[in-house]
Amino acid sequence: MRGVSAGILAVCFTGLAACSHSGPREFENQDRGGFHLFGRGGAPKAQAAPAIGVNGYLWRATLDTLAFMPLASADPYGGIIITDWYTNPEKPDERFKCTVYILDARLRADGLNVSVFKQVRDGSGGWVDAQSSPQTETDLENAILTRARQLRLSNIKG
Repeated sequence: MRGVSAGILAVCFTGLAACSHSGPREFENQDRGGFHLFGRGGAPKAQAAPAIGVNGYLWRATLDTLAFMPLASADPYGGIIITDWYTNPEKPDERFKCTVYILDARLRADGLNVSVFKQVRDGSGGWVDAQSSPQTETDLENAILTRARQLRLSNIKG
């Protein structure tokens, strides 16, 4: 019995020695929680809550500025806000849709891109794409930036 125990112990030590080669060890460089041989790395690290991927002031200002339009999609990590078609009750023969790209984590004028799509009703009742004014996009960008600055200032003042 003693010989069998010594044999098993020798096999375990041989296996353990085989793990000590000098090649790269990817499992030792991982900072994620999970299984660590012999408790290496201690307890699993608590994962931080994911933060918004774009400037929070621009994000909130965009949602505030486009609140009158129905929201189709919003991705705070990618920084994309897409509205659904909006028809002004005063002009029922045209409708608009916006896509806003927040491109930066900083509050900057070039960190925002607004695209406006316009459609008009044709004679048969269907919708046809039409050219929207570039000034509309500029006006929306300026309104969003103004609102973002207001939000930032109100946050600083307390």
